Amino acid sequence: MLTTGSGAPAITERSLEQALGAQVRALRKRGAMTATDLAAAANISAGMLSKIENGQISPSLATLQSLATALNVPITTLFASFEEKRDCSYVKAGQGVVIERRGTKVGHQYSLLGHALGGAVAVEPYLITLHEEAEPYTGFQHEGVEFIHMLSGEVIYRHADRSYHLRPGDSLMFDSAAPHGPEELIVKPMTYLSIIVHARPEG
Repeated sequence: MLTTGSGAPAITERSLEQALGAQVRALRKRGAMTATDLAAAANISAGMLSKIENGQISPSLATLQSLATALNVPITTLFASFEEKRDCSYVKAGQGVVIERRGTKVGHQYSLLGHALGGAVAVEPYLITLHEEAEPYTGFQHEGVEFIHMLSGEVIYRHADRSYHLRPGDSLMFDSAAPHGPEELIVKPMTYLSIIVHARPEG
């Protein structure tokens, strides 16, 4: 597995056997079945079920069919975690979805550049354009971390009790729970990339 300069942990790919085993165990527990119950219902030994759940053997299709029947799921469900798709979002230039974010002000245009379908962390990349009629506003507050990269124009950007003079090429990353926003719009219109990362609400 090739790595980058990122400090993110490397992906550990599971084998088909490991993915099958983990799925069988998860489905068994979801159905409140003990290992002994499932082994008996599938007409296999408890030892074989243990090896299957731990990814130590490659079960036959007949065994998988028996397990699926005992778990009351289609056999394809046993492969679901292995075939889980890696999420990807592609947006062509100029085709970002213009949305109204909470607290959006007049003259502040937000174009959403991508979205993630799942996972514990939500990432929201926006292309923000402040038009000629835009007014300063430093009262934005929300959960997570925000990264800003200035593309055009010029702004004094405030975060908490400090202000930063941003020109094209400048970046700012901050805790977005503190009040923040453009304090002085020096050169309009202006555009900057804003990436907001926060924990996805459960449920």
